[in-house]
Amino acid sequence: MKEYKPQSKWKNKLHEVIYEADTPSGKLFDIVLFILIIISVILVMLESVDEFDQHYHKTLLTLEWVVTIFFTLEYIARLISIKKPWKYVFSFYGIIDFLSTIPLYLSYILAGSQVLLAVRAFRLLRIFRILKLVKFMGEASQLQSALKASRAKIVVFIYVVLILSVIMGTLMYLIEGDEAGFTSIPRSIYWTIVTLTTVGYGDIAPQTNLGQLLATVIMILGYGIIAVPTGIVTAEFTRNKKGNEASNKGTVHLNTQACPSCSAEGHRDDATHCYNCGHPL
Repeated sequence: MKEYKPQSKWKNKLHEVIYEADTPSGKLFDIVLFILIIISVILVMLESVDEFDQHYHKTLLTLEWVVTIFFTLEYIARLISIKKPWKYVFSFYGIIDFLSTIPLYLSYILAGSQVLLAVRAFRLLRIFRILKLVKFMGEASQLQSALKASRAKIVVFIYVVLILSVIMGTLMYLIEGDEAGFTSIPRSIYWTIVTLTTVGYGDIAPQTNLGQLLATVIMILGYGIIAVPTGIVTAEFTRNKKGNEASNKGTVHLNTQACPSCSAEGHRDDATHCYNCGHPL
């Protein structure tokens, strides 16, 4: 059996604070982090307002540096506190954390790179772990499974819609012509898609009676088309939910422990070892 060398106490404590929310210190860290993320996103928004930026540019820049330095130290601490740093680096949150940390540094090298600071909004997803909304995370997982299960049907449906758009667009081009704004088949297809999806920009409109009749048919088809993918996903979502309830009997696990070795999350409440790599928790 594989033996695991225990990490030093300070690394274990650091891992507990940063990666877990079951302890008071871990919860406090996550709340502070959450507040800083919100502040950072607000700063990015304010910087985009020219009048505000002109008056408070130095203040905004100073605050942005404070937040960036904190995120930099946090990123380094996350790398130090786990045995396999690359697992975190290439994870979803690892990539988001990296992208949300480097823009301000890059702004001194590449012009306009500070726009990437808006990526920090993705870090707000940590609220699910902070507030222990595991039930909602479970629902999101079921929705993802439903989308995957129904993707073949949705692809076929989209293919049919595209064919229908090409046919209807071509007919509108033949009926209306250049005078009504249908100057080409691609432009007519664009109008068909806009009408079919019930967006209706109004930049092009049929003028003849026959064209308006065809437009009416396309509008009615649009309502039915919107309902089809919704029905497909809903059916798969219901099927998956029933399957999960039958297998898990409605159990919701609130464990926020992350594996010190591979950073895997989502362990059972009574878990003593990581389900992914077997490392002791």
